[in-house]
Amino acid sequence: MLVMIAIGVGLCLIIKTTFTTDILIPAVMVFSVFLISVFTDGYVYGILASVVSVIIVNFAFTFPYFKIDFLIPENITSAIIMIAIAFITCGFTSKIKHQEMLKKESEMEKMRANLLRAVSHDFRTPLTTIYGASSALIESGSEFTDEQKEKMLRGIQQDSQWLYRMVENLLSVTRLDGDINLIKAPIALDELIDSVLIKFAKRYPDQEVEVDLPDELVIIPMDAILIEQVIINILENAVQHAEGMKNLALNVKCNGDRVVFEVQDDGDGIPEDRLKHLFDGSLLGDSSDEVSADCRPRRNAGIGLSVCATIIKAHGGDISAYNSAEGGAVFRFTLKIEEVTDEQ
Repeated sequence: MLVMIAIGVGLCLIIKTTFTTDILIPAVMVFSVFLISVFTDGYVYGILASVVSVIIVNFAFTFPYFKIDFLIPENITSAIIMIAIAFITCGFTSKIKHQEMLKKESEMEKMRANLLRAVSHDFRTPLTTIYGASSALIESGSEFTDEQKEKMLRGIQQDSQWLYRMVENLLSVTRLDGDINLIKAPIALDELIDSVLIKFAKRYPDQEVEVDLPDELVIIPMDAILIEQVIINILENAVQHAEGMKNLALNVKCNGDRVVFEVQDDGDGIPEDRLKHLFDGSLLGDSSDEVSADCRPRRNAGIGLSVCATIIKAHGGDISAYNSAEGGAVFRFTLKIEEVTDEQ
């Protein structure tokens, strides 16, 4: 507030000495009060700034100079106008901020609802499989061959791992709920990708990933745990949903002040009617598919990709997906390269 008033007074002095007129001085101070009212919360600073501005104009820029005289009609009118502008501007600003907060809460509630619907749908199949296989082993374990037992146990293990990753995704969303600040730190791009590939290889040892990185050292401020999960979720999405995929590539390049990440596969691509809903959490498996629960693929892309979109948005980046002209799908997101200030 004091800075804006000081700037306003400085401009008034320049106008006074340059143009030898007082006509523009009240307008400059009114504009200062307006800016203070816009960029501060509540009514206190705006009204206080208007009172201070009235006193300054009355004392320094109104004849008789260097005397405060509120009996002059012009001074009274100026004071009323400034206070009214401050009050109205603060009111509109508070209303707009309140509407933005309501919009943010509405978007968060929508995301929670989408996640809840996705969870209730996607958790049902693996839980049913785990419960059925474990009950069969406990009640009739002696009737199965060793090969059948191993197959059932592996199924339980795979479904349990899948459920664990789903819970990780949901916990990532809760970390971003409300106004929780990201834990950003400068991370070298090479270290980030190495960590991602090691974790991905443990889950999918048979799937190779072609990697193309910039030659220079790239440092990106980020919450490394969350960004790792974004890349892993997108890679997993390709493995689980890109039918006919043989090659999977992760390409990273610098474009101005941003780093562009692209995950590309050579599968059948994404149906056009699903592209626009990939990141809103509304993609659920089609429960009307005429397949059994054991054969139906898990369709957890809706949850994973909505988490990715939330994380990237919180980092100030953007995320998109499209079908490549050469075939297959491309998932693309960007992160901004910026100088990290040390707040400690």
